[in-house]
Amino acid sequence: MAAAKRKRGAAAARPKKRAKGDPSAPEPAAKPGPDGTSPEEYSIPAPVSQGKWKNKERVLIFSSRGINFRTRHLMQDLRTLMPHSKADTKMDRKDKLFIINEVCEIKNCNKCIFFEAKKKQDLYMWLSNTPHGPSAKFLVQNIHTLAELKMTGNCLRGSRPLLSFDPTFDQEPHYALLKELFIQIFSTPQYHPKSQPFVDHVFTFTITDKRIWFRNYQIIEEDASLVEIGPRFVLNLIKIFQGSFGGPTLYENPFYQSPNMHRRLIRLSMAAKFREKQQVKEVQKIKKKETKKLIEDDLTETVFETPAEEKLMEVQLAKPEPKATVKDKRKPRKIQRKRQKKLFRIEA
Repeated sequence: MAAAKRKRGAAAARPKKRAKGDPSAPEPAAKPGPDGTSPEEYSIPAPVSQGKWKNKERVLIFSSRGINFRTRHLMQDLRTLMPHSKADTKMDRKDKLFIINEVCEIKNCNKCIFFEAKKKQDLYMWLSNTPHGPSAKFLVQNIHTLAELKMTGNCLRGSRPLLSFDPTFDQEPHYALLKELFIQIFSTPQYHPKSQPFVDHVFTFTITDKRIWFRNYQIIEEDASLVEIGPRFVLNLIKIFQGSFGGPTLYENPFYQSPNMHRRLIRLSMAAKFREKQQVKEVQKIKKKETKKLIEDDLTETVFETPAEEKLMEVQLAKPEPKATVKDKRKPRKIQRKRQKKLFRIEA
C-alpha cells in the first residue's frame, strides 16, 4: 500500500518551536495533577551545583633549573595526583620570582607550586595564591616518591582526595593560614573535567618537631584501614609573605636553621674533634722528650731489710762417686712379649 501524500498546508499548521533563550515566547500551560493541584506546589527544586564545574582552581606546578632526579619525580607525582594542575617549562635561575605571576596569568592559573633548587642539593618549595598572595616558602626534606617499592598502596587516577589536618593547625594563626592555602591548592574541584567522582585516598598534614609532614594513604573498603601510596616529604616553614613571591613578611620561623648553617656546624664539630686528637698526640710527644728525673734514695726503705746468713764456700777436690743404677725388672718381659707378637704375626 502506497504511503499517503502530505498536504501542502500541513507544515504551516504546526506550531513554531520556541528558542531556548527567548523569554518573550509564551510558556506552555502546566497540566494539573490527578488531584487537581498545580505542579508548583510539590515540585522539587533543582540542585544548586547542577553538575557544573564552578570552582575554577588551577594549579601551576613547575621548577627552576638545576633540580635533581628525585625532585623531578616528586613534581611529576604531584601532577599525577592533582588533575587540576598544569605544567610549564623550567624557569631560569637568574630570573626574578615575581615573573611567576605573569606565567600563571598566561597559563590561566590562580595557584602555584614552585620548586626552587640551590647548590644542586637544597630544595625549596613555594606555595602561592597568585597574583595577590599570600605565599609561603618551605625547605623540603626527606623526599620519597611514588616509584619506591615500599609504597604498596594504589588509587584511581584523577580521584578526589580527603584532606586530613593536625589539630595544631587550628590553634595558631600562621598554621590556620597555611591550612587554608593547602585546602585551596591540594583539593580537587568538584565536577572537574579531568577528575573522577570517587574518594579513595587521603592527604594528611601532620605537625611534628616544628615541621609539616605530608603523607598520602589509600582507603581500603574492606576494613577501612590505610595503606601508604606516596609521595611523602617534610616541609620546614621558613617565611610567610603577604604578597605573591614577595612582599611584607607575615611570619618568620624562629626555629628554622638554613642548610648552609647546618653543614657549617657539622664541619666545625668534626674540626674540633680532629683538633682535640692532635693536641693529645702533641702532649704525649712532649712527655716522651722530657728528661727523667733521678729520685734520691730514701733512707727508710732499708729499715726492715735483714741480712742473710753467710755460707762458707766448699771446694770439692775428689771426684764424686757414681750413682747406683737400678735395673728395671720389667724390661726383659716387655722384650719377650714383643718377640711373641712378632712371631704370631708372621705365622698368621
